[in-house]
Amino acid sequence: MQGQSCKFASVCKLMICVLGYFLAWTGASPADAQSNLPAAPSPQAQSNAQESPSSKPADIQVAPTDEATGMVDLQPVDTMVPHFGSTRFWLSGQANFIFQTHPPFRALYSGPHSLRPNYEKATSRVLTLYTGFRMNNSLEFLVDVEEAGGSALSQGFGLAGNSDLDIVRNPSLSKAPYLGRGMIHKIFAFSKDTVENDRNFLSLFEQVPRRRLDFRFGKFSMPDFFDVNSIASDTHFQFLNWTVDNNGAWDYAADTRGYTVGAVFDFEDAKWGLRFAEALMPKVANGIDLVWRPWQVHAENVEYELRRGVIPHKAGTVRLLGYLNHANMGVYREQNIKASEEHRVPDITDHPWHVTAKYGFGINLEQNLTRYLGVFGRFGWDNGRTESFAYTEVDQTFLEGIGASGAWWHRNQDRAGVAFVSNAIKKDHQDYLARGGLGFLLGDGGLNYGRENIVETYYTLHIWRGIYVGPDLQHIVDPGYNRARGPVLVPGFRVHGEF
Repeated sequence: MQGQSCKFASVCKLMICVLGYFLAWTGASPADAQSNLPAAPSPQAQSNAQESPSSKPADIQVAPTDEATGMVDLQPVDTMVPHFGSTRFWLSGQANFIFQTHPPFRALYSGPHSLRPNYEKATSRVLTLYTGFRMNNSLEFLVDVEEAGGSALSQGFGLAGNSDLDIVRNPSLSKAPYLGRGMIHKIFAFSKDTVENDRNFLSLFEQVPRRRLDFRFGKFSMPDFFDVNSIASDTHFQFLNWTVDNNGAWDYAADTRGYTVGAVFDFEDAKWGLRFAEALMPKVANGIDLVWRPWQVHAENVEYELRRGVIPHKAGTVRLLGYLNHANMGVYREQNIKASEEHRVPDITDHPWHVTAKYGFGINLEQNLTRYLGVFGRFGWDNGRTESFAYTEVDQTFLEGIGASGAWWHRNQDRAGVAFVSNAIKKDHQDYLARGGLGFLLGDGGLNYGRENIVETYYTLHIWRGIYVGPDLQHIVDPGYNRARGPVLVPGFRVHGEF
């Protein structure tokens, strides 16, 4: 543990140096909050379209340029029923259905946690009711009820970059509706001037202080507030793959359905933001139950966001993420050695209760090229020594892609994109799978290691009001990091409704 702490401290020092550089780059000072700068974007969620808000100070007119508002021609999502613009209450809903299949593919062998090589098809669904009540101009309560069901290709096994982020990873879970989010949101003002806020199910305020501290406490999903990317974070309108919509090496605190309980502190200024979260971890890998002993089992996440493009007069954002998990996680090398001595297959869960640490970092980039076109990328890394526990089995990831607004071809509500992601695992993790060990997602019974490379493209077509449909296509090379299997082609089709 002491060695791990030293390594994490070194990583933290490196991140602090990088943050210092970016802060110096902005040239930010307390006076900046009063200048004619574009507003900080409101928090978005994985289950909400990632629009760039066209906000401005209440007493200052800001011209709608690319630099001020981001992708200005990416229109707000249409809904079947209009939402009230000024009310204390929020009531909306969504329904997302994803059909996927894959034809037979080459597989020299398969294991208990393999993607099945024969023809398969599956349909997932996620239905959500969003509600909220605003007490005053700084306090609100948000409650979402969700139902997730359907099925997953191979029950969700066999891919680190799984092809459908909406799947239920544990088919034995009840199909009854459950509490998705339930949180208190309090704003502490640090400036008198305000900016317009793009109301959504995570924030009902019409205006917020330009400089402020957002405090949230309750049940939420970490990607609601961290590692958000306006081009690739939303299975309702954008990409579907786990490691395209999220940083695959970010083993973020979550139960099987993707939610946790904790607190988020988010300080926002005109051109930058800094957020921190303390959250609970599950009892076992991919488990539905959380450990309610935060003094032992817990997760820390910190992210710095700089809203500045590298191309003059074009919007862009850089996000730097770091995390540290403490949970009942196994250590791959220890289990490999133990299994070798006992002449058996290793089992990462074969250990008494003990708390180990896992840490990593991520970089998230966005850059507008034109009014209609933007590029994005992510890089992620974790220590790879401890068990993949909450999100997926990735120790390193590299992602790049491009997204387009349909306004380019006179279809304002449409959008399209293409992305390439390359995932990898560390040597101890490789050896564990090669010896026949099972992770909570992977386990072919052996391993001829290769990076898992994925190309995904999609198109989202607006049909009428809040109805959207569209095809998706993924090509996956070395599924589950295994050169003895694949490649596999996964076509899909999405039907989405906004209410």
